Formats: sequence, structure tokens, C-alpha cells
Amino acid sequence: MRTNLGSAVALAVLAASTATIGKPSSGSVNGKVTYEGTPAKPISIDMSREPSCAKQHSAPLMTETVVLGPDNSLANVVVYISAGSPDDTPPPAQATVVTQKGCQYLPHVVPIVINQELKVVNDDPTSHNIHPLAKVNREWNKSQPPGTPPIVEKFEKPEFIPVKCNVHPWMHTTFAVLKNSHYSISDSDGRFTLAGLPPGKYTITAWHESYGDQSQEVTITGTEVQTINFVFKAKPY
Repeated sequence: MRTNLGSAVALAVLAASTATIGKPSSGSVNGKVTYEGTPAKPISIDMSREPSCAKQHSAPLMTETVVLGPDNSLANVVVYISAGSPDDTPPPAQATVVTQKGCQYLPHVVPIVINQELKVVNDDPTSHNIHPLAKVNREWNKSQPPGTPPIVEKFEKPEFIPVKCNVHPWMHTTFAVLKNSHYSISDSDGRFTLAGLPPGKYTITAWHESYGDQSQEVTITGTEVQTINFVFKAKPY
């Protein structure tokens, strides 16, 4: 009995050790996006021509080209791995959804992986027109009356695509079509996290719709957390 029990314990320990050895380690990259200089001030949007949308907002909607936070933080910055990550992995099975609500695109920046399904939803009592101004991918322009099914599309190549509504000229968003799922959008405090990174050397790029992009290199050796920060030059235009 002792011999059998000892063998069972030994086999269990061996199996656990094997599982631990076979499990790849992963690290992460954290950081913050800030600005220096004088940023453009948000502008109040006049929705009087579309009362059904105007009444959905308790206060006038402001432009989101530049969204600022405390301590010079910058929101809506796409932080992603532009080099070093395997790009041949399948796209996420879950669709990315962008909603038109109150004559506003939600979210303002829409990250999506190449060949991932994109669903555009109209949650307004008025018609919209979705027009991605693609240069690398196929450009399309589709009308979406209220109550109609979502528009479903995919993009085959990485590209930052500005999107507008031809009916409501103040409506803008960006489809950030990326090569892989290692991305993050800086929050209201400018913070971002890229998790689940196996050991390797990576190029991390931060993109902002008004201030352009910049990159840094980082090396992950195991399960550590690396910290990098991005500082954009703000301009009052």
C-alpha cells in the first residue's frame, strides 16, 4: 500500500511539474499617455437640426478629437504592438460593436483586428450614413435607417480609418484595424495595459488621431511588468 501510494504521489508531482514547465510565462506592459504644450479646446456641437438626438443629451455634446484627463493625461490613444507579436493567430470570434446613439459614435475609437467581424448598430430614431474613408482597405458608404439590422463588415489590412456620417457632419470615429489583439485604449487617466505577452522583444506604438504616433521598444523576459510612458506634443489647433 505504501509503495502504491508513494508511486501515485510521485506521478502527481511529476504531472504538476510537467504542466508548470510546459506552461508559457507571460509578462505585461503598463504605462500612461500624457501631453505637453497647449491642446485644442473641445467645441460644443450644435444638434439643433436633429432634435431627436439633441434631447438625448442633458448638456451639449463636445467634440472628442482631444480628450484630456487629470495631470495632463490623454485619453483615446491606441497603444498596440506594431512589431514582435505573432500576427498569424486567428481573429477574435467575438465581433467588435460600434453603436450610433444620440448622433454619436460609441466608442469614439473602435479597435478591431484584421478579419474580425465588425457590427455597426443604429440605436437612434433617425437614419445614419456610415462612411469609412479607407485608403488601404475597401472604402464603403452605407445608409442605416432606424430599426434595421446591424451593418456587418470586415477589414483585411491594418489601417487607421477615419469614419464619418454623411447625414450628421459632427459624427466622427476611427476604425483602428490592427494586426493582432495586443492593444489597449488609454482611459480617462491616460493609463493603458498590454497583458499576456510571452518573452520577446516588442515595438509598442501609441497613436492619437490629432497628434500622430510614436514608438518604443521593450523586452519581456518572463512574468515581469514593464513600464513605459508616452508624451505627445499638443497643439492648439
